[in-house]
Amino acid sequence: MHLTGSYQVVDPETYRLKVSGNVNNPLELTYDQIRCLPKITAQPTLVCFGVFEDVAVWTGVSLKMILQLAGVKSDVGEVDLISADGYQISVPLSQAEEGGSFLAYEVNGQILPILHGFPLRAVFSDLPGSKWIKWLVEIQVK
Repeated sequence: MHLTGSYQVVDPETYRLKVSGNVNNPLELTYDQIRCLPKITAQPTLVCFGVFEDVAVWTGVSLKMILQLAGVKSDVGEVDLISADGYQISVPLSQAEEGGSFLAYEVNGQILPILHGFPLRAVFSDLPGSKWIKWLVEIQVK
């Protein structure tokens, strides 16, 4: 698999995935709490147009489930995902809640390596690789 970006070292002991913004129940989930949620596995193609295409087996938790736990309010239009390195992307709520949108903590049956985004990497089966944010630390619902 191809690598992009400067890696970030995130301590799994102190890690918290924050979910904030237009939600009823702001969250701070530990790495272990995330791994205890029902998991999904898929084999989407990671496409960085004109550069590479990689196929791998990704395992993680549905982004829709995380948003449901936070209790997304009815007037939400988009979801921002923020990386430990400051990179940020936005996706429409409808895209975030699709079945092919999840937060991966494993790739090809192994714990997600630091270079591929440990502890969490967003996977969007219908979006380009630039949206597959690595080192995910926060989700802001807008």
